[in-house]
Amino acid sequence: MEKDVLDIKHSKLDMVSYGFNSFSRELLRIAFTTFGFFFYETELGLNVWLIALAYTIFAIYNMINDPIIGYFTNRPFKFTKKWGRRFPWILLGGLPWGFTYMLIFTPPTYDPVGGAWILFAWLLFTTCLFDTFHSILFVNFQSLFVDKYRSVQERRSASGIYIMIGVIGVAIGSIVPPILFKTSVGTTHYYSSFAFQGLIVAIITFVGFALAIPGSREDRVTIDLYLVSQNEERERTSFFKSLWEALRQRPFIAFMAFYLLYQSLVETMQASVQYTVKYSLKMPSSASTLIFAAFLVGVLISTPFWTRYSQKVKNNKKVMLIAGFLLAAVTIPITFYRIYFLIVFEMLLWGIAMGGFWIMIFPVSADVIDNAIVATKRREEGVYTGFQQFFGRVGIIIQALTFAIVHDITGFNVILGLAQPESAIWGIHFHQALIPAIFIIIGGLVFWKWYKLTPEKVQANQEKIKEMGI
Repeated sequence: MEKDVLDIKHSKLDMVSYGFNSFSRELLRIAFTTFGFFFYETELGLNVWLIALAYTIFAIYNMINDPIIGYFTNRPFKFTKKWGRRFPWILLGGLPWGFTYMLIFTPPTYDPVGGAWILFAWLLFTTCLFDTFHSILFVNFQSLFVDKYRSVQERRSASGIYIMIGVIGVAIGSIVPPILFKTSVGTTHYYSSFAFQGLIVAIITFVGFALAIPGSREDRVTIDLYLVSQNEERERTSFFKSLWEALRQRPFIAFMAFYLLYQSLVETMQASVQYTVKYSLKMPSSASTLIFAAFLVGVLISTPFWTRYSQKVKNNKKVMLIAGFLLAAVTIPITFYRIYFLIVFEMLLWGIAMGGFWIMIFPVSADVIDNAIVATKRREEGVYTGFQQFFGRVGIIIQALTFAIVHDITGFNVILGLAQPESAIWGIHFHQALIPAIFIIIGGLVFWKWYKLTPEKVQANQEKIKEMGI
């Protein structure tokens, strides 16, 4: 049985189906990141510090929620023998998730003064609901990757495919909503258009997730092997012991630091695009379409290169570092651009760099989890994936606080409309480019210094796991 599960090869069609989980996830992630904060601050007019507070509480909830869900779903249930350890949870999280996104854009009131706390409560409730289903889906989706694709080569191939599918989700999530909604002009508002785009995004997400169902199933051998390993365990490790064991592993912490600051870059930069388009370039919301399209073209044309390069180099740490520092290099110039097509071109370069980082997240995460399996003698992919999301959610807090602090310091005021002071325009460009670039540089330095999983160590870990038969 040990040889069977380790030698299972999956078809490209299976990988494509599995990748549609990434389609749904990336679609909703970029749509929420790009339009959520913007909608509540610039369209509804809710005080930026109330939005930042809601986002901070929401992110703290996420930080607690993700590892707990990872720990809880890692155990066997009555349905595990028939349906597998991950598949039922992927269904539970994925099927209703898109419609929770729609709720964010359908608040019960539009009064930002008298109804400020109602808007605050609605934002907090819907974002927490949104993330609960996201956590159930993504923790199990990413955990399944480690258990399903066990060889380094298959992981890189599956990662390349799921990235390409995910890019389609990013394309729809970033390009379609601005076509469907209208931003306010003076005292004229188009709140219902935001609700409409939420509905359309939810429907598209549901269809995409349906395509992911076949690839989300687990192999019979993998299920049986997991159940045997659970029957042999005498006691279950507590949640806090699992957390402590994770925090003691230097490769895990180094990767988490890089991942956290990468998420801070992505959250902050992408959420800034609508501000740049409206207040700096003074263009309609649909102008963001070409900006995101350029980014996506960059990802699409670079992903095959990064996939081949990673297979040739066979050093996940090296490839991730190159991509990370390249991201910083192409992000900084956007700070100074006030010409639309220069920003579009730079976003093309940004997409090329992003393709490399995206390609390596799952393989490096899998290397870290393999290292943990060898150290602890237990398969706890869900626990470590939950902890990864715990750290990644700090990026939401950083984005919200960055916006609140920069807008406060530079004098950004929604009431002024397009007549923002020059300091506010510089502030928008700072939180779109310069500040995110600093985030990723710091993360890259930490990863370079303390991540010690060499290709030889990665290979040795996989051989030990094979010997352990888990």
